[in-house]
Amino acid sequence: QVQLVESGGGLVQAGGSLRLSCAASGRTFSMLCMGWFRQAPGKEREFVGRITWSTANAAYADSVVGRFSISRDNAKNTLDLQMNNLKPEDTAVYYCAARTRGGLGSRSYDYDYWGQGTQVTVSS
Repeated sequence: QVQLVESGGGLVQAGGSLRLSCAASGRTFSMLCMGWFRQAPGKEREFVGRITWSTANAAYADSVVGRFSISRDNAKNTLDLQMNNLKPEDTAVYYCAARTRGGLGSRSYDYDYWGQGTQVTVSS
């Protein structure tokens, strides 16, 4: 089992920045890829980005390219999401997720463990 806990959400004005963190515990050695997803009210959960745990190879959704950046610290078992130039449409609950199977993924069902989520609200 892997436990994930997100932190760092809050209220920010459009154009501002926030940094989310995700702390992993448990069988962290089994994590091969970690991702960030978000879900706005009335919408399906959507992919934000992901990073491979060993090589830090990152990929992002088109909607956040150039604004969001994912990083990880293997020694601390933490995953961060730096969000810059935030827009009102970025408002959502943000989730971190861990994949323990081989390969990469950008869909919810590609991931095996999930955090409880943290709210990000961007005001206009």
